[in-house]
Amino acid sequence: MSDATPALKLSGVRAGYGETVVLEDVGFSLPERGSLAVLGRNGVGKTTLLSTLIGHTTFHSGTIEHQGRPIERLPAYERSRLGIGYVPQEREIFPSLSVEENLTVAAHPGRWTLERVYELFPGVASRRSHMGNQISGGEQQMLAIARALMGNPSLLLMDEPLEGLAPIIVETLLEAVQRLIREESLTMILVEQHAKLALEVTQSALVLNRGRISYLGESAALLADPQRLTSLIVGT
Repeated sequence: MSDATPALKLSGVRAGYGETVVLEDVGFSLPERGSLAVLGRNGVGKTTLLSTLIGHTTFHSGTIEHQGRPIERLPAYERSRLGIGYVPQEREIFPSLSVEENLTVAAHPGRWTLERVYELFPGVASRRSHMGNQISGGEQQMLAIARALMGNPSLLLMDEPLEGLAPIIVETLLEAVQRLIREESLTMILVEQHAKLALEVTQSALVLNRGRISYLGESAALLADPQRLTSLIVGT
């Protein structure tokens, strides 16, 4: 077993909103350059898990370590500075800024530049002068991912990036996700309702049920057992 420090390690995490606890005893370890699909029905705590990682929930107990450093008590802006990037489900594009301004406002020195995100998403490049509210939903999703990359994160969290998109856009985004995982040295957590698609592009998987982990293992093993996958997500 490798002694390398994991990119992310959670132990006994209990978190939620105010006095309401959503996550109970959540723990897992994600290696550098690892990729994790977070699956489960609506309302089981998937978005809350990402929100807890970026510091937007009430943290009750447990530990969160990023590259060996405890971060559970750090404010969200410090976690961002440490290299945690986030693509929210609502995209949160600035409507009054141009596409390029949406990107440059998030820029942090590193490998990801305007040129590189434009190469990854040519559709975003072609809309660079359009305002944030003048592009399609699929283009907004590409822009949201590109903007997160402009912060040059080492850990990228994505909350249902495929939701409500046309099949051709889903295919484009999945190709980009695969490239980020395989070629760009990024560690990634992907929350997704499209379970099979998420399992196809990730190394490991976590299924949540009522805020607790009901499965933690290899994505390939879960993908190869459709009956178990259905039972975990639909039958719980």
